Amino acid sequence: MGIRFSKLYPVVTAVLLTVGNSLPAVAQSSLDEMLQALQSAEPAEATRLTREIERLWELSGSTTVDLLLRRGREAMEDEDLDAAIAHLTAVTDHAPDFAEGWHARATAYYMKDLYGPALSDLEKALTLNPDNYNAMFGLGVMFQEFGDYARAEEAFRHVLDLHPHHENATTALDQLKRRGIGREL
Repeated sequence: MGIRFSKLYPVVTAVLLTVGNSLPAVAQSSLDEMLQALQSAEPAEATRLTREIERLWELSGSTTVDLLLRRGREAMEDEDLDAAIAHLTAVTDHAPDFAEGWHARATAYYMKDLYGPALSDLEKALTLNPDNYNAMFGLGVMFQEFGDYARAEEAFRHVLDLHPHHENATTALDQLKRRGIGREL
């Protein structure tokens, strides 16, 4: 008689996973302010802002999704890419509007040399969060690896527009300039 828990469990899980997948308005406002401040920040302040911005990007609004993201990243650090992809696929399945899940899975796919899925996930991540300078940097790295130096340069310049102190983008752009890409005559 009544609904058995086993039949209700998937519904409860789905509700719990989808509640609060986006940042509350106050956090979004704060994030926007930090991204704006990053434009003119001195290096030490840029480091602090970067940590805060990326911490907010990692919050899905669901403790379960946050745990899956953390496990996926830990698996990447341990070079267990199949486990990382499995965890991060669970993130994207349960929180499809959570940009950082797509970005993290793109990284795992890239590390496993699965470039098509990596590009697809980066596109989704950047559609959901066009300010994600790390996802944009990843896109630039992939363009560079494919030999599309003009698009790599464009991506790295966009990263630096968002985050002027992004050291990896600065280094990558300098390397392209040494190859003759992006030099002004």
